[in-house]
Order: sequence, then C-alpha cells, then structure tokens
Amino acid sequence: MTNKATRTAPAPRLGPRALNRATLARQFLLHRAPATSAAPATPATSAYDAVQYLLGLQAQNVKPPYYALAARLEGFAPEQLSTLMADRAVVRIVTLRSTIHTHTAEDCLTLRPLVQPARERELNQFRRGLVGVDLDRLAALARELVEAEPRTLKQLREALLVEWPDADPFALGLAARCRLPLVQVTPRGLWGRSGQVALTTAEHWLGRPAEPAPAPETVVRRYLAAFGPASVKDMQTWAGLTRLRETFERLRPELLTFRDDSGVELFDLPDAPRPDPDTPAPPRLLPEFDNLLLSHADRTRVVSPETKGRTWRGNQAYRSFLVDGFLAGLWKLDDDVLTLEPFGRLTRGQREELVEEAGRTLTVLHGDGTYDIRFGTVAQ
Repeated sequence: MTNKATRTAPAPRLGPRALNRATLARQFLLHRAPATSAAPATPATSAYDAVQYLLGLQAQNVKPPYYALAARLEGFAPEQLSTLMADRAVVRIVTLRSTIHTHTAEDCLTLRPLVQPARERELNQFRRGLVGVDLDRLAALARELVEAEPRTLKQLREALLVEWPDADPFALGLAARCRLPLVQVTPRGLWGRSGQVALTTAEHWLGRPAEPAPAPETVVRRYLAAFGPASVKDMQTWAGLTRLRETFERLRPELLTFRDDSGVELFDLPDAPRPDPDTPAPPRLLPEFDNLLLSHADRTRVVSPETKGRTWRGNQAYRSFLVDGFLAGLWKLDDDVLTLEPFGRLTRGQREELVEEAGRTLTVLHGDGTYDIRFGTVAQ
C-alpha cells in the first residue's frame, strides 16, 4: 500500500476584471439597486439600507454621500438621505481611516468602538502638544462642553485652552475627537442647506448609550459582502485596523478562498456574487474619495497603474468617473456646466454613455433643467 500525501487543490485565480465585476456588483455599481423595492432578494431597498449595507459612505464634504447613492440606487432622491439625517437615523462621524463617514445610528454606536484603538494610535502622534494634559480629564470636560450645547471645533479648543493654556490648540481638539465619538449635528450634511460643523457626542445626539463593539467576525462578513473578494490587508486598509489575520483564520471553514494575479490569498462569502468578467459595466460618476477607491490595499481591481494617484493633487480631491468598471477620468460641476476629463481616449459609444450618465446624475440631484455637459479640463 502506497502512502500518498494529501494535496489541496490550488485556490482559483481571480484576475483584475473578475475582482472588478465582483466588487462593482456588491457596490450596486454594476446594476443600480431599486431604492423603493420590497423584493426580498434585493439587498438594498432604501437609502438607509444602502448606507448600512455599504458600512457607511465617505463624507469628508457634504455632497459625496448623495452622489454616492445617486450612482448606486435607482429611484434615489437626495431628500431620502437628508430626511434620514434630520431624523437622526444616520449621522456624520469620524470612523474608518480617521475620516468622516455617514453611518446609520446603529453602526455609529458600534463601529466607532471597533475602530477606537486606531483613534488612540492616531493620538500618539500629537503627544508633544499634550504635555501635562490629563486625557481622561480632557475627555470628561469635552463631553460636558459639547453635551451642554453643540460646539464648533474652534469653540471647543478655546474652552479646553482655559484648562491647559500651554497645550497645542490643534492637539487639544484632536484629542477630544479621538477620545469621544463626536458627531456633526444638523443642519450640517442636509441637502440644499448649509451649516458650520458643530459637534456633540453620538450618545447625546442619538439619545442612547454606545454599544459594545461587534465581534470582529461579524464585521469581516459585512466587509466581504460589500467589498469582497478581499485579502486580510484589504480589510485592514478599509478599517484602519491591524491584526485581523486571526479573525479571518477563525472564519476560514465558512469562507471561499481565491488568489489574485500576484498570488495574494483572497477570502469571500460562498453566496456572494462573482459575475463573469465580461459582464458589461456602465459608466458611473463618483464623488471624491468614494469608498470604492479606498477600501483595498491593492486597488488595481478599479484603479489601473496608469491612473493611480490621479484623483487628487496635493490637498485637492477630484470627483471621478468609471468607464468599463475602471477609473477613467475626473468630473466637476460649476453651476449648470458639468465638465468631464477622460484620462485616455474613449470610443464614441463610451462618450455617449458617459454623457447620458452625467445627465442622469444632474437630473436626480438637481432636478430637470438645461445643463451643459462638455469634455474639457478638470485638474488645473
């Protein structure tokens, strides 16, 4: 009898186009999800459901969450998200990657505790400006101040300086933001309205206490549902966390595994969509810093090496658009003029489809009207 070593079949390979189509399908960018459908098979049936399913939307500025949902939901109207924000069902708060996101109230109260270790590490960079500052005392005082009435960051810094006059004002404000789950109160974030950033605690704004951080396994499953197939490093990049390998290993028996073209192991949910790589992908207009472009360590599933780094210059971030599922150019809107700047040559059909999509975006977010959609220069 001959003993033969048990051999494990190699994991299937997923190239950039396969990963692209899989991620677009989960992001509702391959086919828009109906915004008001009650079909049980539809994973996102409202603006609220979409924000929850996508684990939040990048919201460094006011408009990006609205543009993000306009690209992903059929039948979306900006009032849908604006009403949720006014009703405190969704909020704006610093969470993933130390950036502002629009989250559901439930995710605000749980995801922020999950990423709190990253906020503590961020604070370590500013210790020199906090010499002599009792951080526990700072957190308690800051909470008292913003729960008495919402405060701008400037007002909060000035109040904290009274207690610690020798500290760096910027570091004091950042310490408050890192130690406390500070949300931006409305009217900031409402569509068609303006308001300066004023802060209070999530618990005070939502009228309920923070909840324990969810089990890491739960968040891994949710991340893979919205951004997979993905590697451990991909999820760590998305969350701004480290040491997630053990969590993936615990989940390995229930996950599928693949390899990308570089041999990196990718994990995925068994029943998640992985469309044919040749599935047509329509053009989409995205906001600046859309999470599609920021949620993987290896972004080649959407961003080719030739287009890497072209969506920002210095501190200036540009809105971008996809053609055939990949980053293909920039866009901007000035009054009633929408300018599209492709990175390379587009076919006549691609240009026509892109103009049609731009017109749809304008109508959804700004109503019927006469708009000038042109090809030109966006990045100056």
